[in-house]
Amino acid sequence: MTPGSRRSGITAVPLLTSRQRAELDHWLNQLEASSHWHGQLPVMLLERCWLRLIAVRVEELARHLPPDSSWDAPELVRYRELVEQGHSPLTAEQLCWLEFGTEACRQAQLRLWGAQERGNQGWTLESYLQLLRDYRCRFETGELRQLPLMVLARRDEGGKGAVHELVWLGRGEGEAMRHTCP
Repeated sequence: MTPGSRRSGITAVPLLTSRQRAELDHWLNQLEASSHWHGQLPVMLLERCWLRLIAVRVEELARHLPPDSSWDAPELVRYRELVEQGHSPLTAEQLCWLEFGTEACRQAQLRLWGAQERGNQGWTLESYLQLLRDYRCRFETGELRQLPLMVLARRDEGGKGAVHELVWLGRGEGEAMRHTCP
């Protein structure tokens, strides 16, 4: 399936069993019955390899599917700011060492390199926060309620190539909005 393909309703997700489709229908009913945005709302996670579908609460999503925040470490954010201000990379690094300490900067770099090595399947702090903004916005703007389903990426040999896919599921006609996490 290519990004932007038209799919609607629960039937838009292939590979699901009838029990899983009934479970999605149950969670859509819960979503539609909710009068306001809150942390108990469901986010669905689908592990394609095992055909396992689970519902997690919005407030627990980061625990079940931790976003990669290594790029957002304060030491690395400050480093990028200094480089953007015109400092050379070496000077920016030395200023960060003075501000945060050499060990903290080294640990931030090691976490970033480790995350790059493992791959994050496109699930970063930015994409996590965007999902939360989009989900909440649907309640505040009165749009048709749609259930977020994260189709978890299969890990290839290096773990870097595949990305998680976010699919918004709703009822009835219309297009299920779909995009791949950046």
